[in-house]
Amino acid sequence: MDRLTQMELFVQTVELSSITRAAEKLGLSDSVASRSLSALEQRLGARLLERTTRRLWPTEAGRAYHQRCVQLLVELADADATVGQYSVRPSGVLSLTSSPSFAMMHIAPMLPEFWRLYPGLSIQILAANHYADAIESGVDIAVRTRPFEPDSGITVRKLTQARYVPAASPKYLAERGAPSTPKELECHPTLIYGFSREIQPLVFSRGDTTETVRLKPALLSSEGRVLCAAALAGGGILLQPMYTIYDDLKAGRLVPVLQDWHLPALAINLAYHSRKHQPAKIRVFIDFLLAHFAQQDYERKWNEWPPAATTAGNSASTASSGRKHAPIGAGSSDQRGTG
Repeated sequence: MDRLTQMELFVQTVELSSITRAAEKLGLSDSVASRSLSALEQRLGARLLERTTRRLWPTEAGRAYHQRCVQLLVELADADATVGQYSVRPSGVLSLTSSPSFAMMHIAPMLPEFWRLYPGLSIQILAANHYADAIESGVDIAVRTRPFEPDSGITVRKLTQARYVPAASPKYLAERGAPSTPKELECHPTLIYGFSREIQPLVFSRGDTTETVRLKPALLSSEGRVLCAAALAGGGILLQPMYTIYDDLKAGRLVPVLQDWHLPALAINLAYHSRKHQPAKIRVFIDFLLAHFAQQDYERKWNEWPPAATTAGNSASTASSGRKHAPIGAGSSDQRGTG
């Protein structure tokens, strides 16, 4: 195995914490990968990896070598990308990963306009709600909802942010009433985004006051539009970022509750591998995406408070605010999940 492939194998092994996964990513067998890493350690005269039957981690020498290898591989990638940087009309395939709801509502609708400018560029969208720490090989841009990346080789650029909003349908509020404090959410069926059943507390704030609630959701889902569908049908109170429910709030299909309380805003960022010379396809897509979001004024729309709503929606909220909510039935004891 040549030295460059050895370096790539070592970097992938450290970042994936697995020889098997690194070998699979590079199209190698486990035995070839193991022999290659052993040969690398023998050539360098230093142990680079420690491993047990359950985990693998780099030694001090391995961490130093990993850092240098990453720098060298990035420089090599930059050299390959330099020519493409000067292409007048980018072509090929740009791969982007995003949550299904964000891709469906805010990426896909803008693509026809993008293709009018760059007809030679194809888009591949990998829609997934769960992502690993490292941006996978072959992915050009990741839309992520966290403020930082653990990999120092990843550039994070703010796209926008969105306020979290508790909301319910007018039908639900007419029947059950609206909570007047965050604590009262515990007496309502809630529709919460999450992956595991280990619930995380929600911290609401109002001025200098904070209130922490722990919910046992009636519905837990890793896809926001699933929660919206249940809320629109009158299934309970959902908590979702404005980018998912803005149109429903504006049309009055959903009505915000607890409007004098606030949840932390959600950061929406673009993450991509740091390079001095980005391939043209990445550069033009990021520029177009940022310009599109600015033109649509999403930053203001998704953070305005109270959210915009129709007269009908406001009337439903007003009517329900004076109604005491009914207790949840016996089925509530079986509610479980996390936020």
